[in-house]
Amino acid sequence: MREIVLDTETTGFDPKTGDRLIEVGCIELMDLLPTGRTYHTLVNPDRLIPPDATRVHGITDDKVKDAPRFADIVKELDAFIGDAPVIAHNAQFDRNFIDFEYARIAHPLIDGSRWIDTLQLAQKKFPGMPNSLDALCKRFKVSLADRTFHGALIDARLLAEVYLELRGGKERRLDLSSARVTAVSGPVTAAAHGARPRPLAARSTEAERAAHLEFLKATLKDHTLWEGYGLDMEKAPAA
Repeated sequence: MREIVLDTETTGFDPKTGDRLIEVGCIELMDLLPTGRTYHTLVNPDRLIPPDATRVHGITDDKVKDAPRFADIVKELDAFIGDAPVIAHNAQFDRNFIDFEYARIAHPLIDGSRWIDTLQLAQKKFPGMPNSLDALCKRFKVSLADRTFHGALIDARLLAEVYLELRGGKERRLDLSSARVTAVSGPVTAAAHGARPRPLAARSTEAERAAHLEFLKATLKDHTLWEGYGLDMEKAPAA
């Protein structure tokens, strides 16, 4: 199962008011684990970046002045995403900017059904609790030590770890595939698990065991139960 975790950084909150996308970061997951493949680029927004936005992500006008425009990176981005589901936190925000940039160059949009919002997943799992990416990282003990500013690729990495936890946690790393699990059918016997390498020493004496068999033969009418455990009642000493 291939999925793409995506995060963006922008000049503001709404592309309809003139804000633009300035960074995209993607992480590839396969069966809920990172493959090591990533996609990351800065994007020239053809406008100035407000100081308030720079304080959040640390991206300045100077950093993006020589970056490619979205039309120049769309083929690479499209090829990386492919037809995989797209995972994002508060996905509507990232989707608005991606859709806006696609629409500007008359590029087909990513189908809405392919977007998976981890904020909605978290709200269902932790109703009434803080569910920002930072809050979820702290809840799941995902380290934020390497993040000085918000950045598309580093936030995508953090979100990939959070998404793994939301989908079932680290126990998904266990290999429980049918190829590695051998089913044992029928009664469980010592042979099914292998013989004990060093048999335990008997805790009773021979005289005590003989006395016990005499007791069983004298008092029990149904010997079959005990014979099933290896006690040969016919060889028991006469009562």
